[in-house]
Amino acid sequence: MHIGLIGLGKMGGNMRTRMRNAGLTVVGYDRNPDLSDVDSLEALVEALPAPKVVWVMVPAGDPTRSTIAALKELLGEGDVVVDGGNSKYTDDAVNAASLAEKGIGFVDCGVSGGVWGLENGYALMYGGPADQAEKVMPAFEALKPGDSPDGIVHCGSTPGAGHFAKMVHNGIEYAMMQAYAEGWELLEKVDIVENVPDVFASWRTGTVVRSWLLDLLVEQLREDEHLDELRGYAEDSGEGRWTVEAAIENAVPMPAIAASLFARFVSRQDDDVAMKAVAAMRRGFGGHAVTRKDVPPTVSPPPPTDG
Repeated sequence: MHIGLIGLGKMGGNMRTRMRNAGLTVVGYDRNPDLSDVDSLEALVEALPAPKVVWVMVPAGDPTRSTIAALKELLGEGDVVVDGGNSKYTDDAVNAASLAEKGIGFVDCGVSGGVWGLENGYALMYGGPADQAEKVMPAFEALKPGDSPDGIVHCGSTPGAGHFAKMVHNGIEYAMMQAYAEGWELLEKVDIVENVPDVFASWRTGTVVRSWLLDLLVEQLREDEHLDELRGYAEDSGEGRWTVEAAIENAVPMPAIAASLFARFVSRQDDDVAMKAVAAMRRGFGGHAVTRKDVPPTVSPPPPTDG
């Protein structure tokens, strides 16, 4: 299979390598010429045989929308665009309808795996018509974790189904990290337990709270036992607030996820102790930037929430 890949950052670059390791021919484009295989979108599209499959891995919002609009002018009937970023699910119906005007297919795909995906594979949640997704299946098979039948799921034929599933996944992730972080703060504060990192490490085997996030937190605590180097500050990348918005729109009670989102907002006002652990876990799984204690935080604008 030949596939074009736009966006070769921490996720996209590793995805290109994993697909190539599986025998796929990948043509990559990034605004950074040091990362690109070609020097333009036009060159990327020209290098692909028909039907052309182009996977977009750029930031959600305007960067993704403008990239898909540009591809609409370059691709033709029977080709397929995959949005593998963290786009809001409501964007997908708009993009699918726009591309359909030229007979171009559209598949939305939530991708989870962070910077560890190159080695471990990626969980893939995709949406869109099955016949369009079938054209992308060799890439899905190359990216998913090993031989696990659960590493890939067709969430529905409606555009946005994959991104909606990934959005809820990330909302749950917010709540899980917040629970670990609050437990860590209590263990740190009460002068009873002398070896907090070892306590967390013991929970990784045989307990009901074991998870990969717990593994990552233990690694971070082993490097910096009290997380003294970190400021208690964590960004939200958008999916958490979109999950809460969807819950409100559909009258679904979601107190744990909502509270974890608001806790991140609190961290932007004060140096929140528990949020150090959340920041550490985000650095562990996704390579997300952290704010060190000796550096004042930079307050960034909220992520786009328009559909």
